[in-house]
Amino acid sequence: MCLAIPAKVLRLRADGLADVELEGVIKEVSLELVDDAKPGDYVIVHVGYALAKLDQAEAARTLELFSKGAPA
Repeated sequence: MCLAIPAKVLRLRADGLADVELEGVIKEVSLELVDDAKPGDYVIVHVGYALAKLDQAEAARTLELFSKGAPA
């Protein structure tokens, strides 16, 4: 199973990369697969690549589900 998680874009870099925040952790990811991402946007990240943009409400819902964990 693959897991992609929402991350907030903090900074764009000139080399096609961006710094994103994943639950308080700053990571460097590639934006090569996503057009027009800018600081403040949310993207879905999998293995160092942003796959798509995500609206803020959907990102919040997804992160809330992750924080609750799997049902017992």
